[in-house]
Amino acid sequence: MTQKELIDIGKSFFQRQSWNPFPFQLETWKAFLKGKNGLLHAPTGSGKTFALWIPIVLNYIRKNKNYKEKAPPGLKAIWITPLRALSIEIKQAAEKMILDLELPLTVGIRSGDTSASERAKQKTKMPDLLITTPESLQLLLATKGYEKIFKNCEAIVIDEWHELLGTKRGVQMELALSRLKTIVPKLQVWGISATIGNLAQAQEVLFGVNQNPAETVLVSANISKKIRVESILPEKMETYPYRGHMGLHLLDQVAEIIRGSKTTLVFTNVRSACELWFQNLLEKYPEFAGEMAMHHGSISRETRHWVENAIRNEELKVVVCTSSLDLGVDFAPVESIVQVGSPKGVARFLQRAGRSGHQPGKESRVYFLATYAMELIEASALRKAVKLGLVEDRVPYLNSYDVLIQYLNTLAVSDGFYPDEIFKEVKSTFCFQYITKEDWQWILNFLVYGSQSLQAYDEFKKVELDEDGLMIIRSRRTAMHHRMQIGTIVGDASMIVKFLSGGYIGSIEESFASRLQPGDTFIFAGKKLQLFAIKNMQVLVQKAPAGSKSKVVSWSGGRMSFSAQMSELLRQEIHLANQPEELSVELKALEVVFKRQRKESIIPNADEFLIETFKTREGYHAVFYPFEGRFVHEAMASVLAYRMSLLSPITFSLAFNDYGFELLSDQEFSIEDLLDNNLLSTSYIHADLQQSLNATEMARRKFRDIAVIAGLVFTGMPGKAVKTKHLQSGTQLLFEVFKDYEPDNLLLQQAYRETFEHQLEEGRLLLALERIAKQTIVVKECLKPTPFSFPIITDRLREKLSSESLAERIKKMTASYLK
Repeated sequence: MTQKELIDIGKSFFQRQSWNPFPFQLETWKAFLKGKNGLLHAPTGSGKTFALWIPIVLNYIRKNKNYKEKAPPGLKAIWITPLRALSIEIKQAAEKMILDLELPLTVGIRSGDTSASERAKQKTKMPDLLITTPESLQLLLATKGYEKIFKNCEAIVIDEWHELLGTKRGVQMELALSRLKTIVPKLQVWGISATIGNLAQAQEVLFGVNQNPAETVLVSANISKKIRVESILPEKMETYPYRGHMGLHLLDQVAEIIRGSKTTLVFTNVRSACELWFQNLLEKYPEFAGEMAMHHGSISRETRHWVENAIRNEELKVVVCTSSLDLGVDFAPVESIVQVGSPKGVARFLQRAGRSGHQPGKESRVYFLATYAMELIEASALRKAVKLGLVEDRVPYLNSYDVLIQYLNTLAVSDGFYPDEIFKEVKSTFCFQYITKEDWQWILNFLVYGSQSLQAYDEFKKVELDEDGLMIIRSRRTAMHHRMQIGTIVGDASMIVKFLSGGYIGSIEESFASRLQPGDTFIFAGKKLQLFAIKNMQVLVQKAPAGSKSKVVSWSGGRMSFSAQMSELLRQEIHLANQPEELSVELKALEVVFKRQRKESIIPNADEFLIETFKTREGYHAVFYPFEGRFVHEAMASVLAYRMSLLSPITFSLAFNDYGFELLSDQEFSIEDLLDNNLLSTSYIHADLQQSLNATEMARRKFRDIAVIAGLVFTGMPGKAVKTKHLQSGTQLLFEVFKDYEPDNLLLQQAYRETFEHQLEEGRLLLALERIAKQTIVVKECLKPTPFSFPIITDRLREKLSSESLAERIKKMTASYLK
């Protein structure tokens, strides 16, 4: 069958659905049928799934003359998805096509949600088309005789590649692909990506450093996705904007959007905000009951699936959610998106906007709800980014030795591996292209002996070295522990929440549960619950009595930071505040804030760096405005405080947000000393970061995650997880051993490297300081806090005060400043 005849089969399928293929879909079909590998870049909701399912099936038709009869046994294609929730959508798309074309192919899902009975069936007979996750693919590689599973596989598709790139799950995929390409030399590899800036690098990471560029293609969809961005503006703007009220003062306007749309998704950045918004909407608008639901990662799988199906079936008017609904799930009825608070990045905003109008040619409608006035600057910046098509780069990992060790243990658990063969494969990946023979030998010694300083302890000796050089794990206990720990997402230990009667609700973090006493009430999964007891890592609850005051469940890791792209856009918008003729709707709405800021201080121009000083009853304040994001500001504030303390003994309190940072001391200090001594220099920045932030302590915490991934510690059996404090103490002991006796340990070095590169963003800090060095530094001596400094001050106060006393304090402060 010719390529034209095959393409016509695909077109006929589209015509029967009343569709017309886009040029990028046809281009993808043709490239795939020519045997090319590729990366498909297209906006959300443009038909990316059928762009690759169709050619996979057409290729099957070409290779099997009697393609409508019984299919040859064995796995033919793998579709990798980073989120289990997407699996059902992808399966339905494949089944729709197979049914229409009357093909005998089977489609299966293998993920953490797959039942034990279904996995057992797959062990004896794999489906023709398998949809799975990066972790489940690793588990297949940990299966005895895994090469037989993959030997007939002809294609692998990695969906949402932009979400995997720059994560350790992405490194998992790089390593898995290096193995699969050896098992199946003619395996076709395709990635699918939506919002990403560095496409060329994304392609290189996907295919590895040894891939012949002539064998790969980049297909970009020239589809202009219509996205309408509107800001929800308050009737009255705060002269002194502050944080902390979650945007709930705009509840009525959100309700109007909900009433005017078929279905609305209200996105919050964190699960606690999701719970708060759900409760407040329900309490103020009881008419939404029965048509409103909540969706986040800690709610039970059954509830999440019910919500997703209810959206598809147009049974829900509004869903309050988090990033759990960010990716790829096709909800045609969704007409409007409400983004509560700053998304902190352009890509995340575009991803969420794409949940509405999730069909080719449809307009996406997204409303930005600023939780406090200054976030309207971000709304203005985001609209500009959408118009210009600006998206962040995703920075890939290099030398993630913890993931490599886990991967090698995976191969050793199955059939074992020969080091020389696997070294060539590993070195072909982007992540490990610079690995040396010496580092490789260290890793092999680690697998066999548990590193130089742990050789005396048998529990760290996992891999055996056979006489012929095969490295293999023979211990059933070690193999079981490893299979249970595959995966690289490490977080706070979670505890199951169950009703006393036995109903499963979801999971909360141990750190929150440990603060509860029997009888305490809390809000979770949209329910008011009362703690009965905590037993065997389970939180047993009952319905809370009516009228009881309840805490909202909180989760760690909720404070995100601006991306570099977002920081640049924000600075541009702030500089425009001095050009009235170029103000956007949002900046015009902020004119009352800008007017007050000019009265108390200035709004810096592009060539200016602003430092404000003032005195209050708390002490002497200096506020700096790099507009670089809270992670960079945390590092910069710590370095400056450390450097100033070297000039004369002084103690500072630090506060920071995405706009700037504050140094506060009870004794007077001179900003002129800071400038005269060039304390904003990039010189010795690495050493000063180490001293100022206690980098050893930060690396110690980072090492916990690395140790878990590398298998140095075991996190526990299902339902009997090791408590976080025990896990932390165990990994801290190992950290100290390596620090004192084995400083060249690669995992120890990785902990420090990741602390500086990923947590402190040292690279961005250097660039920020270089930019500041070219600007004119303007020091404004103010009589009182300014509108720009007010959110930073309230961020610091929130750490000390309850929400009630904070609101009262802010009210008094605002009243005094307005006098």
